Amino acid sequence: MNEKMKSILVVDDDAQLRAALREAIVRMGYDAVLAEDPVDALRRLDETSVSMIVTDMKMPKMDGVAFIREARKRTGGLPILVITGFATVENAVNAMKEGANDYLMKPFSFDTITRTIESIMSSAFQCDDGVLTNNRNMQNLMHLARSVAESDVTVLILGESGTGKELLARYIHRTSRRTGKPLIAVNCAAIPDNLLESELFGYEKGAFTGAAERKTGKFELAHGGTILLDEIGEMSATLQAKLLRVLQEREIDRIGGKQPVQVDVRVIATTNRDLQKEIKEGRFREDLFYRLSVFPITLPSLRERPEDIMLLSEHFAKKFAAKLNKTVSGFTKEAGELLATRQWKGNIRELENAIHRSVLIARSDMICADDFMFGEISNPGNPANGSIREMEMDLILKTLEETNGNKTRAAKLLGVSVRTIRNKLSEYGKNFPAV
Repeated sequence: MNEKMKSILVVDDDAQLRAALREAIVRMGYDAVLAEDPVDALRRLDETSVSMIVTDMKMPKMDGVAFIREARKRTGGLPILVITGFATVENAVNAMKEGANDYLMKPFSFDTITRTIESIMSSAFQCDDGVLTNNRNMQNLMHLARSVAESDVTVLILGESGTGKELLARYIHRTSRRTGKPLIAVNCAAIPDNLLESELFGYEKGAFTGAAERKTGKFELAHGGTILLDEIGEMSATLQAKLLRVLQEREIDRIGGKQPVQVDVRVIATTNRDLQKEIKEGRFREDLFYRLSVFPITLPSLRERPEDIMLLSEHFAKKFAAKLNKTVSGFTKEAGELLATRQWKGNIRELENAIHRSVLIARSDMICADDFMFGEISNPGNPANGSIREMEMDLILKTLEETNGNKTRAAKLLGVSVRTIRNKLSEYGKNFPAV
């Protein structure tokens, strides 16, 4: 692995738990920096560069919320995981408001802590500048993102599916002055049009049949922070008009409401559509486009970042090897050539899934070309041990174990349909409870 070792700061007054966390972090391939209280931790932050913080909530000299607040002043958007045995809804909300990325209750298993840490680290493509890249164009884009993060201008992130649009949006929020406030994400493509309005703007009690109580919309929930409108190109013309008014007036109208509600929200929108083409064909409002694209950023496809393919592949291999408790030290020459020459139409998301599958079925500490399966379960290669059918069955069963029997998630990870999973299980005479 070429990836530079990163350090994780652990803050906890329990020496036994500190030692256990250190062991877990080291086994994941990271370096552990230990602090017995928040004052000691803040001193270490001044002296040492770390990539993530894991902190308790109830500690001597300073509580967890106060520590997170002080850590944020020193580190900006550094990822923070809170662990505590004194969890309450109020504590969780306060920790998240101060910028914590996730929250774990004690006691937790080794698998849970490692899975959570790897998820937080990878979700931010965590690196010194916030993204894992050797590509000059991408580095320039990250510099632009850091610059725009300091202001409140509306950002439109464009790019193919799987290029990391949502990750970039979260990075902009994390490095902005709003980082301690909520980031509320709304997938405009995943919510039916007749429900999206109430999701965005909320409604009053009695506004329609079934409205038994007031519902707070996403814009109000994001007050003081950022709202991420993912796949904005899927929004209907009616909602586009209402969104335009929100951007112009900075106020929303709840369904059934009698007066507008002021909101202080920074808007980031993403889309994989060509909005200029959508405008010409009458599917997207031109005035809304100009309101959204105050600062447009177009992310390059992975095909335009060839120097990042192996960098990201090694990162994902390390991540999934730790998650699956497997020893994987790299890729064979043939595997590297296969990765480098593939078109990656699904971009980073497709690459990540491919590496995940390859780590699952790798039979040695080096991932080889036969360990890759692109979009189909049956492997075209010739496995060294066992038949293709046995490898296929092994892969499906391991994936179902990892997803706790969830066939939908397993099918998505394997790049096949749920029906294919069911048919293969029937063929093998295997059964998993429906999830």
